[in-house]
Amino acid sequence: MNQLFSSAIGVEATLYLLLLFSVATWALLLIKGVQHARVSRSNARYARQFWQARDLQSAAAIASAAPFARVAKAGLIGLGHADQRGYDLEHSGDRQDLLERHLRQQIHKERRALESGLAVLASIGSTAPFIGLFGTVWGIMHALKAISASGSASLDVVAGPIGEALIATAIGIAVAVPAVLAFNFFQRRNRAVGADLDDFATDFITLSQATAFRHPGSAATPATSANDNPAAKPAATDIHIRKAVLS
Repeated sequence: MNQLFSSAIGVEATLYLLLLFSVATWALLLIKGVQHARVSRSNARYARQFWQARDLQSAAAIASAAPFARVAKAGLIGLGHADQRGYDLEHSGDRQDLLERHLRQQIHKERRALESGLAVLASIGSTAPFIGLFGTVWGIMHALKAISASGSASLDVVAGPIGEALIATAIGIAVAVPAVLAFNFFQRRNRAVGADLDDFATDFITLSQATAFRHPGSAATPATSANDNPAAKPAATDIHIRKAVLS
């Protein structure tokens, strides 16, 4: 009797753990589904507004919480830091390098945000069947010991405990299937969003070439900048010579 009770406790503990896994799977599926729906909707809205803007300065004024908007903001910050390059390692490199660095860092942040929770789904999908199998083996082992101790091997005595133990394996598989399907689906969605972010960053770099990788709000123009082209700035002696000739 004690062995049957121990078997029931082991199987029940396994079932409760699988129930917890199932709740976590469906909760993550709902959360990630809402997250991706918002990302797709906000990205589409921001992309439409971005390409309708007259220039990068007008695009910078667009208020949005879309990943595209955060990537564009990071690019504008990179263009602003380009005016401070040379002060430290953070601002080292030419203007295009600084822009690409900020865009790449922001894209990595967006990808990490999209990948949050997927490790849990992968872990549940890979371990739930084995947890269910463990409950089944535990239940059958203790059930057989109890049957051996009772001295009766009739079908009525054997079917009940072993049947209850086999349920754990079925539930483990039932928990694992949605987790695996959800993981594969969101992995595919993450790759699609990541590709869209890469394409948007490439377009942003192309647009930034029109301003020679300067911040759109900068007063200096590429042709008249003395910092980027020191040779274009006349020396003081040349100015005095020109004044003397003119006079």
